[in-house]
Amino acid sequence: MNYNVALSDQVQVAGVIDPDAITASTVTTGWISMVTYHSIIAVVMAGTLGTSATLDAKLQEATDSSGTGAADITGKAITQLTQAGTDSDKQAVINLRADELSAGFTHVRLAMTVATATSDAGAIVLGALARYEPATDAATVDEIVA
Repeated sequence: MNYNVALSDQVQVAGVIDPDAITASTVTTGWISMVTYHSIIAVVMAGTLGTSATLDAKLQEATDSSGTGAADITGKAITQLTQAGTDSDKQAVINLRADELSAGFTHVRLAMTVATATSDAGAIVLGALARYEPATDAATVDEIVA
């Protein structure tokens, strides 16, 4: 580890689900190339969950950036967050290494599902250990201060 390099040069914002009031639906990040990263970490953030709402999140894999052959990645889903279970204002984290993808799969995305009632939520996927640093941050990153 080089302590003179900014952490933002070593860990990039690879995907986002903007924090917002999300109606009962599934929202996803774009497809993230695992050819770029050795690993990613997805941070799911529940805000105020609506009455009886639930929040699920999982990683999916595909063979290209168009989502060809999209499938859930076994063991890469959070335990459901619920309003009844007092899970408002909590976070859940999913880790994934590139070598955990199925043979022939090169891309991943985070899928987050809000059910029953509109809820505040968001997520960020950080790419780490880029094969060639620095990797490029998601287009939504407005500023990096080092």
